Amino acid sequence: MNEFLTVLALAAMPALGNFVGGLLSEVFPVSERVLSWALHLAAGIILAVIGIELMPEVLSANLPWLVIFMFVAGGSFSIVLDRSVDLIRNRLGNTREDTDPWMIYVGTAIDLFSDGIIIGTGSTINPALGLLLALGQVPADVPEGFATIASFRQKGVARLQRILLSLSFAVPIFIGATVGYWAVRDQPTIVKLSLLAFTAGLLLVIAVEEMVTQAHDNRQPGEETDPWEVIALVVGFALFALISVYVGQ
Repeated sequence: MNEFLTVLALAAMPALGNFVGGLLSEVFPVSERVLSWALHLAAGIILAVIGIELMPEVLSANLPWLVIFMFVAGGSFSIVLDRSVDLIRNRLGNTREDTDPWMIYVGTAIDLFSDGIIIGTGSTINPALGLLLALGQVPADVPEGFATIASFRQKGVARLQRILLSLSFAVPIFIGATVGYWAVRDQPTIVKLSLLAFTAGLLLVIAVEEMVTQAHDNRQPGEETDPWEVIALVVGFALFALISVYVGQ
């Protein structure tokens, strides 16, 4: 039980980072450009988590073909989630423009649930891995929380509702951590690595197809690529690389 409480404490770190990002959006002026920078920064960190920590770990499995298959399965599963969100939007009779903040909210909730899965599962493999993954998610969740709540602010959603929405993000990450820990705690290592690979595939699609795409959709017609978006993406990747090198030692 003490181990599980430690997992929840680790999961609370990125949850707090997300909430802090939401609070920052209440303080600083919000523009399409700032939102785009935040989304690129978060995407860069997520890509680094996948490339630097998750994939090297899962490829150490005795059955590498299986974890690679699970990686593809995770990315494919994201299509199911995206179609489900589109179906709900169509049933409600809303346009994509009307529901953009909720699309970002759903994507962030899925990402946080995935973060919890990674932290819970990683902790069963090595507690140090769980700590590193939790620390790596914090700087990703700050701009993610900022972008999500800022999008609601732009749509005129009341401040109290925005704060409650920000607090609600603790739910998916705690559920994910609980599932990740108890579901694979006594399972063979290959099962744990397969779940990590599945989650990595899901996160890859969220970072590229949801965050970066959403950032680009915010541009005005004919607007050129902002070089600072590219820099934010690279800085995000480099930031987690620094965390991995200096904290993971």
